[in-house]
Amino acid sequence: MKTDRQQIPNTVLILGALSVVLWAYWATLVEVVERWATDPQYSHGFLVPLFSIYLLWSRREHLQQSDLRARWWGLGLVASGFLLRLASHFLYQPWLDTGSLLVCLAGVAATAGGRRALIWAGPSILFLAFMMPLPYRFQTMLGGTLQRIATATSAYVLQTLGVPAVTEGNVILLTNTRLGVVEACNGLSMLYTFFALATAVAILSQRSLPEKVAVFFSAIPISILANVVRITVTGLLCEASQISWPRRYFMTWQAG
Repeated sequence: MKTDRQQIPNTVLILGALSVVLWAYWATLVEVVERWATDPQYSHGFLVPLFSIYLLWSRREHLQQSDLRARWWGLGLVASGFLLRLASHFLYQPWLDTGSLLVCLAGVAATAGGRRALIWAGPSILFLAFMMPLPYRFQTMLGGTLQRIATATSAYVLQTLGVPAVTEGNVILLTNTRLGVVEACNGLSMLYTFFALATAVAILSQRSLPEKVAVFFSAIPISILANVVRITVTGLLCEASQISWPRRYFMTWQAG
């Protein structure tokens, strides 16, 4: 039988540890939220923590069916997270700073309830990665690639539909219009959002592992197709009507 000392609620430990982590990462979290509010590519970030909380609640049976006990080895994960954060400042890599938060949260879960608590909180913690801005170099490389794919594919579709369209860099030359596929329209936001949605569906669905993997990677063709459709429809509207509102709301343009 457990003593009263052994039955001290883990909730107190969890709340205390989370308070310390949030205090330590407050400035980082403020920067991340500002990025959500100002960068359209990460506007979905506001919804990510809400789903993570829901995921914790939906998996609560993992706590009820387990004998949770504090495990001090979890402090090693917390220490690793803070060391990773320290390295981010020395290496001038902000993405390491935000990523270290996830390691610290995993450490808090392990410290409060051991392996079972880590299994319970693990998916929610990992899902929080979708609220973190991508490393700048990776974002630039991936965004540029998506931008070129979107431009070339949209021009091909427009040509197939009988619209005279020629690419010039990341600009589609129509009859009397230059349709610029700017960085904000490269599809990175769609890709990141669809990956988050696909991951959520895969976690919640009662499917086999291969099917969940297929759902996850389906985000790539779906996001590219959605962006191509958006650009193509904009081009068709511009070509057919020559009015300015579709260009103003979807892409940059210049009358030629």
